[in-house]
Amino acid sequence: MTCPSSGPSDKLSDTEPTDPRAEQDAPAAELLGAGRIREIAGRLGIRPTKQWGQNFVVDANTVRRIVRLAQVGPQDTVVEIGPGLGSLTLAILERAEGVTAVEIDPVLAGELPRTVAGVMAERADRLRVLHADALTVRELPGPAPTALVANLPYNVSVPVLLTFLERFPSIERALVMVQMEVAERLAASPGNKAYGVPSVKASWYAEVGLAGSVPRSIFWPVPNVDSGLVRLVRRQEPVGAERADVFACVDAAFAQRRKTLRAALSGWAGGADRAEAALVEAGIDPRTRGEQLRVEDFTRVVAAWNRQR
Repeated sequence: MTCPSSGPSDKLSDTEPTDPRAEQDAPAAELLGAGRIREIAGRLGIRPTKQWGQNFVVDANTVRRIVRLAQVGPQDTVVEIGPGLGSLTLAILERAEGVTAVEIDPVLAGELPRTVAGVMAERADRLRVLHADALTVRELPGPAPTALVANLPYNVSVPVLLTFLERFPSIERALVMVQMEVAERLAASPGNKAYGVPSVKASWYAEVGLAGSVPRSIFWPVPNVDSGLVRLVRRQEPVGAERADVFACVDAAFAQRRKTLRAALSGWAGGADRAEAALVEAGIDPRTRGEQLRVEDFTRVVAAWNRQR
């Protein structure tokens, strides 16, 4: 299955990376296949739960593709969220200096080091496992992460991604697998029907683009939707206003996305007239809708509003 030729964003190409670190031949380790994953799950009494968004990848070619697209190299310390039974973890360890895996399921968190030791003993000491809810994590063991690579839990994928980009500025790039609909929203450009709050907030931290698609058949259990790969490369954050203030403005603009910004921002700005004044000062037509604005535009609106207070 391939990525659509006309996706919602052209900010990043969906071609294979050219970073020389990604061109190295991977070690001939045997990664986890469908049979081994089911065997481990059966032994542990694991039944994937919707509560934690658990869908395990059972195809070795897919996890190696993810690592290749992420441009993971020997200098990278990678943070992985929701490692599950370890299929992607092992593929990352083939190339990275180290992996910090954040897992909410206590049984899976306890089993992961044993799985890695059994399959890739020579790199087992490069794995650190943190048993925690990713949304509550503020510190990670070991060196600061340089990359985020993950099959994100479907039910919290956007909050987790944004949280880690905010709390760990050392993350230079990310490659995440999410529902295709979410992938399209994250990567959408202004004016696209998929463009919304996730698009704007992700672009505060990074250049975002679709990197490919993944069929549902490579998961166990098989989900009801296909997945997309999203690549993010850290960028300089906009200047002129605080992130929290800009995000509040973004939330207000898209809460009533069919309304003009003059109307949609009236509650946030303290009245429609104040919203209009800030928009005009920022060089934005008050009749515009939020789906037309880039994150830099929202930042200018907030800066103008702050000056008028």
